[in-house]
Amino acid sequence: MRILLIHNFYKQAGGEDTVFHAEAALLQGHGHTVEKLALSNNEVNTIGEKLMAALGVVYNYGSARTVENALLRFQPDVVHVHNFFPLVSPAVFYVCQKHRVPVVLTLHNYRLLCPSAVLHYNGKVQLENIHKTFPLRAIAKGIYRNSRIETASVVLTTGIHKMLGTWQHKVDRYIALTPGAADLFLDSSLRLRPEQLAIKPNFTEDLGEGAPDREDAYIYIGRLAPEKGIETLLQAHQLQPFKLRIIGDGPLRGQVERYAANNPSVTYMGFRKREETMQLLKKAKALIFPSEWLETFGMTVIEAFATGTPVIAANLGGAAHLVKDQHNGLHFAPQQPTALTHCVQELELKPNFREELGKNARATYLRHYTPEANYQLLLQVYKDVIRQKKRPAPTTV
Repeated sequence: MRILLIHNFYKQAGGEDTVFHAEAALLQGHGHTVEKLALSNNEVNTIGEKLMAALGVVYNYGSARTVENALLRFQPDVVHVHNFFPLVSPAVFYVCQKHRVPVVLTLHNYRLLCPSAVLHYNGKVQLENIHKTFPLRAIAKGIYRNSRIETASVVLTTGIHKMLGTWQHKVDRYIALTPGAADLFLDSSLRLRPEQLAIKPNFTEDLGEGAPDREDAYIYIGRLAPEKGIETLLQAHQLQPFKLRIIGDGPLRGQVERYAANNPSVTYMGFRKREETMQLLKKAKALIFPSEWLETFGMTVIEAFATGTPVIAANLGGAAHLVKDQHNGLHFAPQQPTALTHCVQELELKPNFREELGKNARATYLRHYTPEANYQLLLQVYKDVIRQKKRPAPTTV
């Protein structure tokens, strides 16, 4: 099978980038011919470049030509888009449909439903925009990057394409990462048909089980941003100090650095390469995943599972689906630091229970989140859309 993977990288690397590369390697490892077409926001720096990007966000003619040239040269059986915003633009879907090439889009975030992309702003989960074609109040609030102009560009892009029927008729299959995320997309202004949406989780390579005797420390790995729950984590630590390592970067870095400087039981390690991060994860008593937005998945959760590390997670979004309370980790109520401290105390008081959770976490990984299990699911999605595309095309708007 010939597969063209398309992705728009952000300036700050994230989980979507990891999945893009991992799925490419997975497909190549199974003998498929894979080509990657990627654009990066690092290419947008000058005022002129930013203006051109803004003007092309609804339909980027330059990107459309780039995609079309790739289709004509590579002749893929299927196109899989991971992120099209902002440089690729929805033009990719029109070009694919023009050439009758089936196209798949992974829903890594909620940008099609809300310009925030995370359904979280003003300190809490916000669902007010998911049923609106043009969520105008979001523009007034500047919920995307605290900018009314940038928020307006997202609202304009998604709204115009809702009216044009792009999301209903130009994307052959969407991949949602959890059932909860799938439900949100189906009950939204996108008006998708259930058969358009498949549920397929992400995966990680087998990182190897961590040592049975763990170091006396818990670990947080992720972006230092309000929606990630880092402030709740620090509040919990203030209530009941425990040894904590924090890995990551983001807008709340200064706050984390100041807290760590005044609390010797907290080690802020900044950004670390993946290899080093995974080794530290293998040594931790548990991963703490305090995210306060409706995560579409949770890559660090399944990485913890792969290493046999239990997860203490806010009972919300993707983590609520991945972590089974009292089985491979513990749940706590989102934004409740006291509840988080109770989870840490439980693992401290019950080392045998913590070990059992770790074994179950490893078993969960082996059952659901290995590359091989994921390959079979991904291949089925591709086969379905290719088969569907070979049927006579229905009349669409």
